[in-house]
Amino acid sequence: MIKMLLRGAATLSLALTPLALPSPSGAAPVAPASAEVLNLAAAIGQLPLADESRTGYERTKFKHWNAGLDPADGCNTRNEVLLAEAVESPAVAAGCKLSGGVWISYYDGQEVTDPGKLDIDHMVPLAEAWDSGASAWTSARREAYANDQDAATSLVAVTARTNRSKADQDPGEWMPPASEAACRYVSEWVATKLRWGLSADQGEADALALYAAGPCEATVVYYTPAP
Repeated sequence: MIKMLLRGAATLSLALTPLALPSPSGAAPVAPASAEVLNLAAAIGQLPLADESRTGYERTKFKHWNAGLDPADGCNTRNEVLLAEAVESPAVAAGCKLSGGVWISYYDGQEVTDPGKLDIDHMVPLAEAWDSGASAWTSARREAYANDQDAATSLVAVTARTNRSKADQDPGEWMPPASEAACRYVSEWVATKLRWGLSADQGEADALALYAAGPCEATVVYYTPAP
């Protein structure tokens, strides 16, 4: 397990990995001035520890995709995220049908020119969120979580194959195939859990701590608590 978690550690970025508004270059976003700022180890230490439970989970309990940030634009959350994260903007036809455009899937470093080949990944998957505290939320709060564009790293456009490989796994079970993405990924995972007050189980926390004590020691986590 440790070898899996630290694979490619010599090549991992030790740069700070701020969270917030998407960068048009596809780089890690820049944090707003109002964000909470912690180093990765301290941020992990703020995650409540709790056993997970999948009891009662159904994906349909998280309504998505809804009408997005601007109901008047005719685009749902998925398409609004695609528009926000495009390196080169796609053409937008009636009904918010997208064509063309360029995206960089940071999980695997792939350039994508067909929006149909991208998934919008929930940084912390819906099932994992349920296991970690969302089971106690109202349906309205689960919908807000599933469509969260107020923290840009809650949702990320990535290749369908990496999203489906990840499925509902936490960082103790899955990490992006691009080793240079690891520090950004763990910081965004932790930031999302802190934003929404979600817990971590012991195995998950241990896996995150390996990165914080090793290749991602210099990584910084930025997050803004959800309303």
